[in-house]
Parts: sequence; C-alpha cells; structure tokens
Amino acid sequence: MSEVIIIGAGAAGMMAAALLGQSGHKVTVLEQNERLGKKLYITGKGRCNFTNDCDRQVFFTNVVSNPRFLYSAFDSMTPQDVINLFEGWGMATKVERGNRAFPASDKSSDVIDTLRDGMRKSKVRVMLHTKVTEIVVEDGKAAGVRAHEVRPGRDARDLDVWADCVIVATGGLSYRSTGATGDGYAFAKNCGHSVIPCIPSLVPINCKGDICPRLQGLSLRNVMLTIKKGKKVFFSEFGEMLFTHFGVSGPLVLTASAKIGRLISEHGGADLEVSIDLKPAVSKDLLEARLIKLFHSSGKKAARNVISEMFPSKMLPVMLDLCGIDPDGRACDITKSDREKLIRMTKQFPLSFESLRGYNEAVITHGGVSVKEINPRTMESKKVRGLYFIGEVLDLDALTGGFNLQIAWSTAAAAARAISDNFG
Repeated sequence: MSEVIIIGAGAAGMMAAALLGQSGHKVTVLEQNERLGKKLYITGKGRCNFTNDCDRQVFFTNVVSNPRFLYSAFDSMTPQDVINLFEGWGMATKVERGNRAFPASDKSSDVIDTLRDGMRKSKVRVMLHTKVTEIVVEDGKAAGVRAHEVRPGRDARDLDVWADCVIVATGGLSYRSTGATGDGYAFAKNCGHSVIPCIPSLVPINCKGDICPRLQGLSLRNVMLTIKKGKKVFFSEFGEMLFTHFGVSGPLVLTASAKIGRLISEHGGADLEVSIDLKPAVSKDLLEARLIKLFHSSGKKAARNVISEMFPSKMLPVMLDLCGIDPDGRACDITKSDREKLIRMTKQFPLSFESLRGYNEAVITHGGVSVKEINPRTMESKKVRGLYFIGEVLDLDALTGGFNLQIAWSTAAAAARAISDNFG
C-alpha cells in the first residue's frame, strides 16, 4: 500500500481521503483552514445539494467545460453511486425537484460529518492550519510537499512530508471567504502544467441604472432571459430570477453567467443587450388582443388599476414609467402607441448590463489546470508521475443543481481507484 498526501480538505479531497483510507493506504490530508469542508458548509445555502440523481446524458448536458474529459471519471462514481455511498455511510438523503439530492436533515454539516467519519474510521491523518508551500518533485515524480504549520497556541514550524504520490485538491477561487487562494494553480505551473485563465462562474449580474434597485426583492418565475449582441444570441432560456440592489440573480442568471462568462472576459460586455420576456408563453399578437379587450372594457378605470392585472405590484410603477403611461389616466384612453410600448416592454423588458459579480459570490471557478495535461482515467499528471489533480482546481465546471460536486466526487474516485490499482 502507498503513502498519499492530499492537499486540501474540501469535497474532492475528503472523498479521495476516505476512499483511499478504506483501501488501506496511509493518507495524510493537509488543510490550511481551521476546519474541514469550509466551502461545503455554505453550499446550497447551508443545505448542500451534494449531487444530482440524473442519468449520464443529463449530467453531461449540464457540464460547461470539457465534458468529454469526464467520461471515464463519471463511471468511477456516478450520482447513484454517490447517493448509495453516503447512505451506506449512515447519512439519510432525499431527492427534490430537478433531481437535486440533499441530506435528509437539510444540513450541509451532515455531509461534512459523514466524510469526516469515513476518514477517521480509515485512520486518515488530518493536519489543519497547515499551508503547503511547494510540491517536491524528484526525478520526474512527486515525492512529497513542503508546508508551513501555524497551530493556535503553538510555535509555527516548517515541515517536509514525504509520500508515494500527491493529490492536489485545493479547489478554485470561488468563495474567497472560505480560504480559496488559487494555490493549486501555482503548484500546477511550478510542475510544468498550463493553467487556463480563471474567471468567476455561476455569479449574479451587475446592471446599470435604477430599474433593478427599484425592483429589489422581486422574484420572477417562468420568464425568459435573453442575452445577445446585435443579431447573435448568446443565451436564451426559461427559469427563475431575482432582482437585487445591484442587478439580477437567481438560477436563470447564474446559468447565464456560466454560458457568457468567457465571452465577457475576452471581449467585454459593453455591447450586450439583456432583456426579459415576462410572458414567454403568450405571443405578441395574443398579448395585443388581450390588451385591446382589457382596455376597451375598463371604461373610466385608472390605467394603473387595469394594468395591475398583468404585472407584480412592485413592477407596475416601473413598467408605467418605461412606457410613459399616466398611471391616473383612463385605461380606455390608452393609445395604440402606448399599447405597443407596453407589449414591447412585456416581451423585452430591458436591463442595462454592466458586469458579472466577483469571486466572493461565485459558486464555481471557470478555468483551471488544463485537462489536456491530465490522464482522464486516472487524474494523474502527464508531466509528473505520482501527481494527481481533482475537483475544482481542474478546468471543469458545470451548472447549478449538484453537478459541480458530482465532478468533485467522480474525479476523486477516479484518482483513488488509479492509486489503488498502481499500489495494490
């Protein structure tokens, strides 16, 4: 059996440690934070959507970057394998809308505790407050790491830890408050690897103007968000979204950010046109017919009282302002021009794009260690023998719904299996 060092005690690192420990390997986990699974703790607003109980086709449809690379790793641990594993380790689970899997308790701490227990039972050594500073490579093979340990109440010390192989599970740059520093990218570069430029992904959008602040707190369901430049449409999907004091957020917006993030980072977003179809199931012709009937039958009622039937109360004054309609004017006096403006604003409610939010709010990092230099079956480096990369540190990311954690589990399982195959 081998001695294995794992850098990072997030989702991927803990899973790899538990699996390797169960197989009899001597595992040491080095974590710079004061506790395990710091990012896992806040995942899914503290509920931890730990995978998606979907089939292979659905999973790969939701992977944004390099899905083909994951074909072999996915088979090492499928979503159903993940659910069965956690259940077997004693954590009750449940599956909700969209096949999203959660701990039955709705507590992310249960996921962390289950992984911690798996590590403890297999005698994994965990060193907290320990920051790795260098991966030691000898004769083209990973031989260990150099680290700096700063435990509360003790003198700081530098130490060398030796092993047969090293797994980098440092995560990316998302949620900097959890200690994300991008160290894994530096380790990769120092070992001769290429790193695809990183950008925050699954983030809200900043918008200019006062429309979003006026609508702050308003949630919209079953709307279509479209982002385009000229005639070229970069994103157009249905879903739910939320107005905030700075712009827009919610599942639909986060998905959009994943689809257009690279475009914006390379070309900017100054010319992007962002709009919302508030009633995507209703055509313009049908909407006009309804408005004509509504206004003509409203007599002397105030426009605001009639139009209020069409929009959420918080949106009504904004819509009237955008259309230039007097809220106290009679509905029956609304002109054809006013009606056309109302239809246009309903089908193409405008937002003024400014930028994507930063890493502090990013669910995941887009970019990372180039997968072209990693063996897709084993997660081992093609540059340095005995060096493995798993999880978010790789140039792999997916949409929301448990898919990113599934990437962590699958890549961890692939590396653990490969190490077990190599060392028995």
